[in-house]
Amino acid sequence: MTVKNYSFGMLFLFLLIFMIGSAATDKKSEPVNTTEESSTMTEQIENFIKTEPKLSGAITGISIRSAKNGEKIYDHMGDVRLRPASNMKLLTAASALSVLGENHTFSTEVLISGVINNGTLSGNLFLKGKGDPTLLPSDFDNFANKIKESGVNVIKGDIVGDDTWYDKVRLSPDLIWSDEHWFYGAQISALTASPDKDYDAGTVIVEVSPGSKGEKPDVTISPENNYIKVKNTATTSDTNMEEDLTLERVHGGNTITIEGTIPAGSTVTKEWMAVWEPTEYAMELFQLSLQKQGISWEGKVKTGAAPDKAEVLYSDKSMQLSEMLVPFMKLSNNTIAEILVKEMGKVVHGEGSWEKGLEVVETELTKIGMNTDSLMIRDGSGISHATLIPPNEMSKLLYLVQNQSWYDSYLHSLPIAGKADRMIGGTLKNRMEDKNVQAKTGTIYGVSTLSGMVESESGDNLIFSIMLNNLLDEDDGPEIEDKIVEFIANQ
Repeated sequence: MTVKNYSFGMLFLFLLIFMIGSAATDKKSEPVNTTEESSTMTEQIENFIKTEPKLSGAITGISIRSAKNGEKIYDHMGDVRLRPASNMKLLTAASALSVLGENHTFSTEVLISGVINNGTLSGNLFLKGKGDPTLLPSDFDNFANKIKESGVNVIKGDIVGDDTWYDKVRLSPDLIWSDEHWFYGAQISALTASPDKDYDAGTVIVEVSPGSKGEKPDVTISPENNYIKVKNTATTSDTNMEEDLTLERVHGGNTITIEGTIPAGSTVTKEWMAVWEPTEYAMELFQLSLQKQGISWEGKVKTGAAPDKAEVLYSDKSMQLSEMLVPFMKLSNNTIAEILVKEMGKVVHGEGSWEKGLEVVETELTKIGMNTDSLMIRDGSGISHATLIPPNEMSKLLYLVQNQSWYDSYLHSLPIAGKADRMIGGTLKNRMEDKNVQAKTGTIYGVSTLSGMVESESGDNLIFSIMLNNLLDEDDGPEIEDKIVEFIANQ
């Protein structure tokens, strides 16, 4: 072969390969459904992604399916693994319902080692937690009342908090230090307490009220306790000044510092802040409840394990999982998410840890039909920046769970757009009031996500997953997501 013929042959081969590659690329970028309606939607979404300045430099992952047959109608970077933020809770909830069941409850036990005689317990009193994140101060009052009813007035021994149902690891592996003192980064314990019916276990509510100009603002902690200390150096400023308060909890302790200014006459500033060591926090509330009942003790209040032969004096059960899913999903409760992971590990493997719990999550998701080889799961709440889920897998999950016996409970737990009641609208209560949308929100630094279902104008139910990563401001995400959902709903 001459050099000229050889060169011509190579050129022809190169052009042939290029044409085949171009054809494959063009085919890959086409929408799966080529109806006029879907083409219009595709054009609108693609044009929006290209022209929205806030998406410049960001990663936009979108997946849209038919809820009827699971057919993928559209995707944009749908197979790219992205940070889901709290959309991870969709996976955790599905796994928990599958493993634990809708009727699963969490128990808390009051136990004794010793005998009761003439109003005196000669031995130790134990409070054993088994993961209930919904324990309120009133529940500790009830425990104390049950002890009083059993004839105990004096305890000649210790009062022991038993949190051994789960391991001692308090924080998920990727939690960043600046989240540690906020309610969404609260420590996880099998024995914990919530300040109100949002059930942010392991937290207290801090309220800062302005005083007169130049004076310190008033600070209240609820529930009232001696476990949390306050260092208040803040001042009340002029009424025309902006609020500039900083609340923090010192690492490794339970002193909450309040600095800055709050304008006179302004509204109360209210924050939910995580405690250090929630087991000891729960025991603080327990001993306060015992004191209300006039019960005294001679030993110490401490933590430890109840002996196997300890007698159960009283056992309390939480609400069922189907009911607990409502504050979990509607309010995007991180503490409940991580407790569910540890509970799954305890029930299946006998070890209440993130490692064993996440093994269960992956196993169950595989059974449901997700391709877990394409996932990176690091926690149950999605607060980790290392958790990665492709939008196509998220939309696939939302299609597949429709066939599960527990689906009604799952769907009921999702926020409904535009509904003012927090336990109905949840994190979507102020969004998309004119659309029939039920979906899970998600937000962490640089990330905003929304995955769920929408009814289109043609009456079709469509499943979608929108994941926006590498945003310069995650607060820009909801408006962008709502616009994309509008394009989907207009079909």
